[in-house]
Amino acid sequence: MMKTTIPSSIHIHVAIMLFSLLGGLSSAQLSTNFYSKSCPSALSIIKSGVISAIKAETRMGASLLRLHFHDCFVNGCDGSILLDDTSTFTGEQTSLANNNSIRGLNVIDNIKAQLENSCPGVVSCADIVAVAARDSTVVLGGPSWNVLLGRRDSTTASISAANNNLPGPNFNLSALLSSFSKHGFSARELVALSGGHTIGKARCTTFRSRIYNDTNIDPSFASSLQGICPRSGGDNNLTPMDPTPTKFDNCYFRDLLKKKGLFHSDQELYNGGSTDSIVKTYTFNPSIFSKDFADAMLKMSNLGPLTGSSGQIRKNCGKVN
Repeated sequence: MMKTTIPSSIHIHVAIMLFSLLGGLSSAQLSTNFYSKSCPSALSIIKSGVISAIKAETRMGASLLRLHFHDCFVNGCDGSILLDDTSTFTGEQTSLANNNSIRGLNVIDNIKAQLENSCPGVVSCADIVAVAARDSTVVLGGPSWNVLLGRRDSTTASISAANNNLPGPNFNLSALLSSFSKHGFSARELVALSGGHTIGKARCTTFRSRIYNDTNIDPSFASSLQGICPRSGGDNNLTPMDPTPTKFDNCYFRDLLKKKGLFHSDQELYNGGSTDSIVKTYTFNPSIFSKDFADAMLKMSNLGPLTGSSGQIRKNCGKVN
């Protein structure tokens, strides 16, 4: 058999191509130590900002957690939710799920300003949102997880994408399962992430239909809420998501067993359907809920990030550079 000799120049060319491919793959990966050299104080600055915001208003912890969720479910965790409307696009802030309800933008702006003073042009707004969600959960007594870093910021936003991708408070179980499945989440992860409703407050307009029209609701619970949320008017009147709105616990799931879920979509998780057993598991095993929530949050924070040369590091989170 004739032996074929491959020129050394081809070996070198192949090696260069392989190195380039591997380099491209590594640049597209997030890591826990992304800012360890470029901005070593990044995580402590974000944490301090979150703690200060929650001390000023405890509800802000829930708002920052929700901000991250509403960012990631619309074209990935790219900070697009932070972009204000411009003459060239209408962003996500006035979408059905965000209009008059999205909160915490000023907290992110304040943290970003501090980071720009310490290490200009280094830390993305998308990463700030991701870390702030984790820190908020921890401050309110919830689990922690290692946030992977290195996201870059989107240069555009879309109101239609927000309207089409964010689940609503009146969704039934089928719609919830479909919405989360589109983003790669299982039924168990859907229930775990819904447990984030254990903190914070909700506006009357989001639960009015449930307390006047649903049958799978505790009558005394409905009656008490009707005193806060009339059939008309009072859209922005607030009520706690569960009896312990400033503490991250499993009280949310205990309420579902009593037919006291605040949103129609909440109670759908325990209404004779496929997720009933998961709700029971989290009701009687809070440690399992905590672990599953942390795992699901880590997975969610890795939805479609912009990395490498994609996007940009915004200097101001509300507008592109």
